[in-house]
Formats: sequence, structure tokens, C-alpha cells
Amino acid sequence: MSIYIGNLSYDVKKEDLSEVFTEYGSVKRVHIPTDRETGRVRGFAFVEMESEANEDKAIEALDGAEWMDRQLRVNKARPRDN
Repeated sequence: MSIYIGNLSYDVKKEDLSEVFTEYGSVKRVHIPTDRETGRVRGFAFVEMESEANEDKAIEALDGAEWMDRQLRVNKARPRDN
């Protein structure tokens, strides 16, 4: 499972997210989608952690938290609709 993080700063980097989420457990992967045409960060990301328990701790702690002058939206990622 992975975590969806919304309302991110456009200046965010993978290392920034990894550092924040490592406080709640081991991070397996960080993915920050970018716009195909401009290459600009789209304002959201996905983080995968080692265990679902750690993901739950991170979601509980970070949902609604202010980070990089933005109020984060953090929840379980939903499967992509085709």
C-alpha cells in the first residue's frame, strides 16, 4: 500500500519527503509526479513504507500538518482508475 500526500509545495524534493516520513518508519519509495510538458512538480506525491502500521502512524501524525507553508493532506492512496 502507499500513502498519498496532497497540497505539497512545488519546491518539494524526494529527499525532503523521505526525511519527514522516516520519522515514522522505513521508507521504501518516494514518487513525485511531474507535468509531462513542463517538468514541474504537480503538487502531490506517493510514499511507500515498510509496514502498514508505520503508514498509519505517518497518516495520523501528518494529515493536516503544516509543512513548507502548506497544510498537507495525507491518506491511503486509492487504486488508479483507468
